[in-house]
Formats: sequence, C-alpha cells, structure tokens
Amino acid sequence: MTQPGSRILCVDDEPLNLSLLEAMLTPRGYDVITAINGPEALEKIQTARIDICLLDVMMPGMDGFEVCRRIKSDDLHRNIPVVMITSHADRDNRIRGITAGAEDFISKPLDSAEVLARIKMLLHVKSLNEQLQNAHDGLEQTVRDRTSELTRANMQLSQEIEERKKAELSLQSAFAENRLLKDRLQAENIYLQQEVDREFNFGELIGQSTALADVFMRVEQVAPMNATVLLLGETGTGKGVVSRAIHSRSTRKNRPLITVDCTTLPAALVESELFGRERGAFTGSDVKQIGRFELADGGTIFLDEIGEMPLELQSKLLRVIQDGEFERLGSPRTIKVDVRIIAATNRDLTEEVKNGRFREDLFYRLNVFPITLPPLRQRREDIPLLVNHFVVKFNTKIGKRIETVSKDTLNTLQEYGWPGNVRELESVIERAVIISNGATLQVLDHFDTLLKPGQMIVQDVKGIIALERDLILQVLRKVGWRIEGKKGAATILGLNPSTLRFRMRKYGLARD
Repeated sequence: MTQPGSRILCVDDEPLNLSLLEAMLTPRGYDVITAINGPEALEKIQTARIDICLLDVMMPGMDGFEVCRRIKSDDLHRNIPVVMITSHADRDNRIRGITAGAEDFISKPLDSAEVLARIKMLLHVKSLNEQLQNAHDGLEQTVRDRTSELTRANMQLSQEIEERKKAELSLQSAFAENRLLKDRLQAENIYLQQEVDREFNFGELIGQSTALADVFMRVEQVAPMNATVLLLGETGTGKGVVSRAIHSRSTRKNRPLITVDCTTLPAALVESELFGRERGAFTGSDVKQIGRFELADGGTIFLDEIGEMPLELQSKLLRVIQDGEFERLGSPRTIKVDVRIIAATNRDLTEEVKNGRFREDLFYRLNVFPITLPPLRQRREDIPLLVNHFVVKFNTKIGKRIETVSKDTLNTLQEYGWPGNVRELESVIERAVIISNGATLQVLDHFDTLLKPGQMIVQDVKGIIALERDLILQVLRKVGWRIEGKKGAATILGLNPSTLRFRMRKYGLARD
C-alpha cells in the first residue's frame, strides 16, 4: 500500500531513465521530483521535503557516491533514505555505495516491480523510524517533566525536614521530664527517615554497619570488571540484591540480567533451560527454546544456589565460563556468547568438592572474586534502617500510613537472632503493617528465642502457631469477617479462600 503524497527525488543524467521512473511512480500516487545532476539534486533537497532519493551512480561531474556522502553529512537531511541505481553485477559500486551511506540498491535495467517494492519497504521503515523517534521524544519530555516535579517535591520535603528538626528541638526542651512523651518524640518518623535511607542505601542494599561497608567496598571494586563473582552467605542475606547491585554498576548495565534459580529447575530440564533446545530435541519439545545463556548475551547471568546444579551439567557450565560457547540440545551448531557470571550459594563449596558433589575446577573458576554477606545478627545496627525501609515499602503496597516505630519495638527486633536474616525481617514487618491500626507499627510476632552468645537460634513452633491464629483473627475482625473478594481476609493474607476456611476451623475461629 503506497503512502499518498510521498515525495520521491529521482536523480539521473539520462532523461529517458527519469521519464521511465516518473511513469512507474506517478500513477501510484507518488509525487516525483527530478534532477539531472548532483548539484541540482542537492539544491532540491535543501528547498523541498524529500521522502526518498533514487540516485544514479554514474553521472558526469559529481557522481552518485559524492551526492550520497553530502546528503548523509547534512544533519537536516541525513535521514532521507538513499537508493543507488547501478548495474546488477556491479559489486564494487555496491560496496562504495554502502560506504557512502546508501540504504538500498536498484539494478539496471529498471524493473517496475523491484522499484515499487523497495520504495514501499523504505517508506515503511522510514515511517516506523519516525514513530519511534516521536515516541522517544515524548518519553524524554515526560522524563524532563517528572524530573522537574521531583525536584520541586524534594525542595519542599527538605523545607519540611528543617521545620521538623526545629519542632523536635522545641518539644524536647519543653517535655524533658516526661519519659513517655520523650520516647514518642524520639520515635522514628518513617517519612522523614527516607532522607536518611538515601545516605545508607547502596542500591537495594541498606545499612551502615562495618560488616556491610566491606560488602559495599568489594561490590564497587568488582562491578566495573568482567570478573566472575561468587556470593556466599546464609539464606535471606541478600545475595540476589548484591547481584543486581553489581550488574547495575557494571559496563553491562544496559544489557539484561538473567536470573536462574538452580533449586527450582526440574533436574530433567536444567540443561535445556540453560542452553536451549531445538524442536524435537526430546519427547514433548514441540518448539525451539532459547536458553538463558543466549538471553544473557552481552549482559550478566546470576546462577542462584549454584551448589544445587547437577554434577553432570557442571562440565558444560565450566566450558561456557572458559570458552564462552555451548550447543543447544538437539543441535550440533556451536553458539558463542559473551556473558558475565555471578554465582551464589549458601553451601560450603569446599566441603562439596571434598565430598565429590561439586567439580573442583568449576569451583576455582567461580571463586575468582568471592564476597561473603554477613548474617543479620552480625549487623544488628542496620535493623532500624531496614525496618524503616520495609515499612515505607509495605505502606505503599498495602495502603497504610504507619509513621512511627517505638523504641521498645526496635529493641526487641534488634535482640532477636534472625535465623532467616533480612528475608525473615521483611516478612515480620509486612505482617505487622497488615495488622497495625493507627500510625504506630504493632509487631505481634513472638520472639521467644533471643540471640545469646554461643547459642543456636531456634524458633518456637507453638509461638508461630499462636501468631498465625492471632494474625488471622485480627484480619477477619478488621474486614468484618469477609473472607473472599478484593478486600476480603483471604486476599490480604495471601491465601486461597478454601485454605483460610480450613485454618479457621483448625483454630476454632468463628464470628461472635
């Protein structure tokens, strides 16, 4: 389908060729402009809107290559598609045309179908490019507008912070003898604390402890490099967060970060998930699948819980690390990729190597730059910052306005051992935001096992059961015992309605 009104500039020193092109294009609704030499063509490009230029290669004086170079060196007109007209077998001229910036070629003698098809295709591509540029310009304007709004909001927030600081000094002076009121005034203000969070927020890594500062330093050291990184630490310490921080600070940040959880992939499908498969590679593989390593080409792949990878696949992974190549299942063709590898594990890989469950050579390839993430119990001074961060996060998610956390609550959270680390703390705060009424965070979890030197952290099972019963009861009362629906208790608790009814029967919960 032609684009009515599209303007085609035809340049040829042979009037017969120009007449032929006019006869081809004019009946199809194109507006044809002609020029018999290079200078005339350049003059018409400056004075008229041109959508495509059909340009003969061999012209006296200024040939087609020079005309093309001048068009492409002009900032105002470099986007005009140039189609060179040359003989079918003229390979050298085609190469010169590509060097000069031509988008396409039409062979002599001119064939109407070929000319029309190439013009239609180039007009379509030009239209798509213009649409893309318009969308880009619109997005840029939106970003500028939003940045301006955020700047104004930030200035207003800074003024509010200063006013709040003055108010706190006044209140502390006036109520120095009233401990309860003093605690209220000293309680964390979550919204103002977001400003403090920025000072200690390393991407998604939050904290100011010495233990975490060492992690920050090592991330900054290794991120710009292409070195393989091995993240070590207990479950829930934030290895996935660190992998994203490394990728976002690397030269590959504009390419994908592909995450592979080795614990969730079925053993029979691990190889096809990582390296891809051809159609019919095995029973049930009805379509070709691109593997995770191909998707990560040019970027980063994060292999979470690498210690769970089957031994038979470790040699194939070793080859990818060493040579950057592999084959899809069912294909003999070798695929080359450029991928940075970040691996993570909560296992002791040296022990796994000794027991024959992990290849020693693979371990050495992965252990180029190890980073050990400290458990939460070794950086308890970070807990207030993490609590503030999670309260803000779940305020937004759930639609609450929790603004303060009491000192007693913070002390309790800091004394607990956190066997599940940051992930466990996040779950506790999410539950607390759900059940809290008013502006103060209410934590109902039973922290019966506190951190003591030399003791293991063991969660009280009875305490967990009682906590779950209390949480369900609190939510049911809050929603008027409504179970299903968008605002029902099942949705708030993240349970299926049938599961919630089962647990209500189990705990003997019924409406009064």
